[in-house]
Amino acid sequence: MTLPATDPVVAEVRPDDDTPKEACGVFGVYAPGLPVAHLTYLGLYALQHRGQESAGMAVSDCGALTVVKDMGLVSNAFDDRTLAALTGDLAIGQTRYSTTGSSTWRNAQPVYRGVDHFEFALGHNGNLINTEQLAADAGMLPGTVTSDSDLVAELLAAELAARGGMDPGEAFDEALIEVLPRLRGAFTLVLADNERIVGVRDPNGFRPLCLGRLEGGWVLASESPALDVIGAHMVRELEPGEVVVIDQSGCRSIRPFDDDVVDPRLCLFEFVYFARPDAVLYGQSVHHARVRMGEMLAAQAPVEADLVMGVPESGMPAAEGYARASGIAYGQGLVKNRYIGRTFIAPTQALRSAAVRMKLNPLRDSTEGQRLVVVDDSIVRGTTTRAMVRMLRAAGATEVHMRVSSPPYRWPCFYGMDTGARSELLAANLTVDEIREYLEVDSLTYLTLEHLLEATGAVGAGFCDACLTGTYPIEIPVNLSKGVLEVGEGPPPERAMPVRDGDPDMEMPTDAANRLFGRG
Repeated sequence: MTLPATDPVVAEVRPDDDTPKEACGVFGVYAPGLPVAHLTYLGLYALQHRGQESAGMAVSDCGALTVVKDMGLVSNAFDDRTLAALTGDLAIGQTRYSTTGSSTWRNAQPVYRGVDHFEFALGHNGNLINTEQLAADAGMLPGTVTSDSDLVAELLAAELAARGGMDPGEAFDEALIEVLPRLRGAFTLVLADNERIVGVRDPNGFRPLCLGRLEGGWVLASESPALDVIGAHMVRELEPGEVVVIDQSGCRSIRPFDDDVVDPRLCLFEFVYFARPDAVLYGQSVHHARVRMGEMLAAQAPVEADLVMGVPESGMPAAEGYARASGIAYGQGLVKNRYIGRTFIAPTQALRSAAVRMKLNPLRDSTEGQRLVVVDDSIVRGTTTRAMVRMLRAAGATEVHMRVSSPPYRWPCFYGMDTGARSELLAANLTVDEIREYLEVDSLTYLTLEHLLEATGAVGAGFCDACLTGTYPIEIPVNLSKGVLEVGEGPPPERAMPVRDGDPDMEMPTDAANRLFGRG
């Protein structure tokens, strides 16, 4: 059974296309007398896993704000010479993965605005769901702004322009208080003007932001490892709906949101996949939470096997927990290539099949003749997972039992995670047993939502689980799309699952394929 596609021969290959993509990481430091550009560079490096499309920073010497940004990784955007020239007392930075707004230099961050005697820069992690409405309400012509971050900067600039005679600090506070309650969706922000840095967390707290103390200064970061790398210590996580302002007077909080809209909903996938394992969220160790997920999987779905292995690298803590709880030996069955570059065009099936080996390759010595338990954090499209299973069997595995440390991923995210349309999500269209058949595994079990929440150690703290349950904390506009602010862009068409005509490696069970594509 095969299914039609627009091009059965030429395919765009993304070796990591089977994983969710995060939006961004943000960082800020106020530390007069210290090399703030170098500190920001280190902080962004620690947050590189949250975004690899572009990187940038804004540095102020209390007289002028300088912004440097470029496409690619942090190491692509900055070199020693550039960092040495960026002197000042404060800085903010961002690593980006695009959700609203295409991946172009114009949309790289921080975003800069200068109006009258004000100037500021802004970095954003998240995704607004009312960008189009906000732009229309402000009377912006199409193309005026091209991302939700750009939109927020434009709205703040307009409010600052209306306060031209005020003290810059007071004007900035008032502009934030006026603009922030109009934003809907996920927005963790860092901002800087000539004299202060500001951290903002939306009233749902979809994306994390923590506050750290550095000798002689303060630090803001998406995750705690960015504090560790520069020698800062964690003070606390910002609360949902909190704004922190840091300047020469110290650190103070503003609460611009009404109490009735503050509803903590940290993205549950921060625990499952996004955050670094050495991060702390809701006061809990992410690594320990992932180990507990594996332990609970072992209790929920025991199996007779010879070896437990994790899919590098996000599945490895849960695999460790599964092995510990089950008493089955833990080992490495796959080697990951950590130096994968850009997407490429594969003209033949042989090259498309080889693409997965760009990322993963089995260890035959560990897998040959073995009954394997393979643990991964999630399955989005399933294409990489199926290819991996086939590689393990080709390397001699006699059985492959798949265990997933999260529930089935059935709904797209609109709060800062890029997963594609619902038609692309394997679990949205197939039953668990059909997924098992498609992946060609001997058994398949997903961790229950109840067990996942228990594993975090933060039961009752407040999570967004919309991608698992379809229950969205904030209503989503029907026409929401990545390019909603860009000229000529409309809602993207629903794309089919990547099953290609004449491609035996991509075939689905006939009944499932017919149902998925509305045939028969």
